[in-house]
Amino acid sequence: MSPKEVKIVPSEEEVIKTLCELIQDIARTAIQRDDVFKVGLSGGSLTKFLTVGLPKIETDWAKWRLFFCDERVVPVESADSTYGVYKSSLIGTVPLTEEQFIKIDPHLKTAEEAAKDYIQKMAVHFPPDSLPRFHLLLLGMGPDGHTCSLFPDHRLLEETSVWVAPITNSPKPPASRITLTFPVVNNAECCIFALTGAGKADIVKRVLKDEEPLPAARVKPTDGKLYWILDNSAAAHITDM
Repeated sequence: MSPKEVKIVPSEEEVIKTLCELIQDIARTAIQRDDVFKVGLSGGSLTKFLTVGLPKIETDWAKWRLFFCDERVVPVESADSTYGVYKSSLIGTVPLTEEQFIKIDPHLKTAEEAAKDYIQKMAVHFPPDSLPRFHLLLLGMGPDGHTCSLFPDHRLLEETSVWVAPITNSPKPPASRITLTFPVVNNAECCIFALTGAGKADIVKRVLKDEEPLPAARVKPTDGKLYWILDNSAAAHITDM
């Protein structure tokens, strides 16, 4: 297991710049080696960071395949659809097509059906009979320390039998979601958390300094790299680490 690297920069603008330069480098390496770049997206503030930063990078966009670390089982038109946010903000801003996004079927009525369908869609892009190995997962963290849709004290924290699990009782609405499970998350070549603002300072301290066993603290790639990119405000309580 590789140690984590914590990068603290002055501002949100610098977080975006640092994040997207790192994405550019990881994508270049992946495309040179594998002729494809497989990246998992999260919602929340990451959508803003990527919308602002990705148009400034140099990459072979046609080689990108974009998955979702978690997704809400809602129509694409819903404000709660993570894919819907990226569809409206990224497509047309950078030369990505809808077909490059591996997305849930919004017409399926249950999270269970959506999770099974998403596993089948993912399987097309990874070698058979092995855990998916993403080049990069871009992760967020909530004020309770959750990441993806893996929440504190939830039974899905111990799920190891499937790549993608349904959740129907999310503590944060909407209740119906799908999420990557920890075996897949920790099999990634690289995971990145990018966080800004004083509102994140307490939970950042609890995870990085106090080492509480919260879901975000369980992101530990077994054969990969882990980065935390923080602005000064988010890192306010860990500067003496």
